Amino acid sequence: MKKTINLTQAGYAELEKELAELIAQRPAIAERLATARAFGDLSENQEYTDARAEQKAVENRIIEIQDTLKNAVLIKANKGDKIGIGSVVEIDMARKKFTYTIVDPVEANPLEGKISHESPIGKELLGRKAGDTFEFNGKKVTIESVK
Repeated sequence: MKKTINLTQAGYAELEKELAELIAQRPAIAERLATARAFGDLSENQEYTDARAEQKAVENRIIEIQDTLKNAVLIKANKGDKIGIGSVVEIDMARKKFTYTIVDPVEANPLEGKISHESPIGKELLGRKAGDTFEFNGKKVTIESVK
């Protein structure tokens, strides 16, 4: 059974860009392989081993991205007052302000403020509205706005 993957338009575009960059690397990797193969004995040829490992990593990532894009469902930013996938949420957690975008795990990147709806804080936020207050990890959390 195929799993649908919820992606924002920005997340979809990022994956398409990464896919194009990886595909563009193929000729250079093939050239490295050909050069290393020309050195002779492949069993003790570190250049060849490294190029094969890079080729395998690139090809695996290409397959992974293609599969993700094939199963992707584009979501629009949640325009309702309840938090859902695609919502941009501003919270106050123990007097510190945070802004998060709720996304699918594939697109999550906490350093960029993109948190998964399956993460502990993401699960707590889903379905709530601006003004709601709850406790998370022993800290008071107030939802200041939902966009």
